Amino acid sequence: MTVLTDPGVPAAFTGVFPAVLPEIVLVGTACLAFLAGPFANRRCLWFVASLLGLTAAMVVAGVVKVAVPEVPAAAAILPDGPAEFVRWVALVAAVVFVLVSWPEVTGTNAAEYYGCLLVAAAGVSLTGRANDLVTLFLALELISIPTYILLYLPAQGRTGQEAAVKYFLLSVMSSAVLLFGFSYLYGLTGTTNITAIVDALTKAHQGGAAHSPLALVAAVMVIAAIGFRVTAVPFHFYAPDVYEGAPAGVVAQLAFLPKVAGFVALARVLGLVGADPRHLPFDAATQLPLLLWIIAVVTMTVGNVMALLQDNVRRMLAYSGVAHGGYMLIGLVVASSLPEATGTPAVGGIEALLVYLAAYGMMTVGAFAVVLYLSTPDRPIDAIDDLAGAGQSHPLSAAAMAVFLLSLIGLPLTAGFAGKLMLFVGAFTAPADTPTMRNLYVLLAVIAAVNSAVAAVYYLRVLGVMYLRTSLRPAPKLRAVPTFVAAAALAAATLVFGVWPEPLVKAARTAAPVPAVAGR
Repeated sequence: MTVLTDPGVPAAFTGVFPAVLPEIVLVGTACLAFLAGPFANRRCLWFVASLLGLTAAMVVAGVVKVAVPEVPAAAAILPDGPAEFVRWVALVAAVVFVLVSWPEVTGTNAAEYYGCLLVAAAGVSLTGRANDLVTLFLALELISIPTYILLYLPAQGRTGQEAAVKYFLLSVMSSAVLLFGFSYLYGLTGTTNITAIVDALTKAHQGGAAHSPLALVAAVMVIAAIGFRVTAVPFHFYAPDVYEGAPAGVVAQLAFLPKVAGFVALARVLGLVGADPRHLPFDAATQLPLLLWIIAVVTMTVGNVMALLQDNVRRMLAYSGVAHGGYMLIGLVVASSLPEATGTPAVGGIEALLVYLAAYGMMTVGAFAVVLYLSTPDRPIDAIDDLAGAGQSHPLSAAAMAVFLLSLIGLPLTAGFAGKLMLFVGAFTAPADTPTMRNLYVLLAVIAAVNSAVAAVYYLRVLGVMYLRTSLRPAPKLRAVPTFVAAAALAAATLVFGVWPEPLVKAARTAAPVPAVAGR
């Protein structure tokens, strides 16, 4: 349906408000929590209010998907396929986080905690829809600023406060670098519209002009800034300390939401998604795709090697998240092969990335949910040895943790296997103009497979501790029912999408179809 607009209204604002109604519902619910919280700060009250707000946003999202008007490419918000996929991932993830965080929320911080969580979820959804540099930056900050508060609210002791300060300072620095890169893109093209920026750089290259050095500098700065959010090496060094010192429920959010926003934002700026995803501003002969290749290899390798050395379960999961960020970068490398090459890959890079993001969310957030559920104030789960005997004392929780660990390895019949298979097949079948690039894509898949085998060592170690050792202390009585429900639901989803991945794959393929480039 096309809507007539006032000629005086800029094209950037055409159809914006109908396209962001679910996010408005989330932010409105959060504002209600912030305003009313000082007068009625009850955990159960805001727990229920947050779930009602998320339910309302989902209902509105279903209605808007049918009734949203068509918008021009110059609009600041694009309700396209990737935007819809990311929106639903953000909404479902927010429901899970509301359940997972139950043990950490108290009567003194419930309104602020749940309010910040809803704002962060809205930021992730808006990042997927942003088609303007200013809108994209504001959406990313809508994730970062609530995260600072979430890190500090339940923080107890110097370790938690140190984690909050570290993340705050490094996040501010990455935001500054991102703005610097955006300023170059604006200076080169004279617009902040991402579609127009990608088209201008692409047309200049297709016309025979060499890439501007400033365009490459801008791209590198954007990759560096977003590399902080996706914990890509060498921008990952904050992750182990923050994961260890911050509350587990907040760390679960930190492990997933910034990754979703970061990868989608990077795909937008590089022109890998949108109306014409072939318009990558940099061809495979430049340094940019090679830079992504190098970062992917180094990230997955460093993450897995460092995870092998960890005795703290949170630090292990931190480096595991770094390694999985490297796997996800394979999707961007595969997507960057399309513009200049002939042939079509069996699996699109963005399609595989979206599937793996969803699978990664299930297994990683689920692992943190189990850690949080088994933790008590007098007996927190810090060291891997603290999980000893969990298979006997808490068989259902241990079984859920086993599912998540096996999925993180990438064993068949789990969602992690489906995601990794798509990434590896995409790399093996990525088109290339030269034998050198063809060999690099194949080598990338081989390195990723070897890293997956290395990762099995430290994941299986945790399984061994849970099932082959006995606990040194009596099992605590646990009452965090919402957290257990979230862990059980995520374990079930991990198995369901492992056995029957078609719905998830179909949703990702609809969101990011592979462009036919054969014969170009």
